[in-house]
Amino acid sequence: MIVVVVAAVIEDNHRAASDGPGPMPAFLVTRRQPGVHLAGMWEFPGGKIHPGETHGAALQRELREELDVELEVHECVYQTVHAYPERTVELYFYRCSLKGVPRPLLGQEMRWVPRGELHSLGFPPADTELIELLTKSDWRT
Repeated sequence: MIVVVVAAVIEDNHRAASDGPGPMPAFLVTRRQPGVHLAGMWEFPGGKIHPGETHGAALQRELREELDVELEVHECVYQTVHAYPERTVELYFYRCSLKGVPRPLLGQEMRWVPRGELHSLGFPPADTELIELLTKSDWRT
């Protein structure tokens, strides 16, 4: 079974406090809840596409349901297919811009994480190459 999933890569250039003179860029990530596939791992927010739904519509629906926020969906920055023992996931990561302030509606943990700290979190294996791309100094979403 192949599950098609979309995820929002949201970077805010003024979010995380740094040790320096001011804020620095950070990515919005959420933690998968107990009882779901890959529970406890960090991820870029998003979810499964419903039948007949476009990638953009699915992202907008998922972010409203999970984080009570609207967003603009921009270009796809990375896509991959990853086979887990229990399912195969086809993932599409889109650069997105928030229209409002996210707040977790499902009790999930949410963080703004600076680019250099993404490696310190536990992401699913399917996200490994995206994390590599995002942590390169010349990468900009």
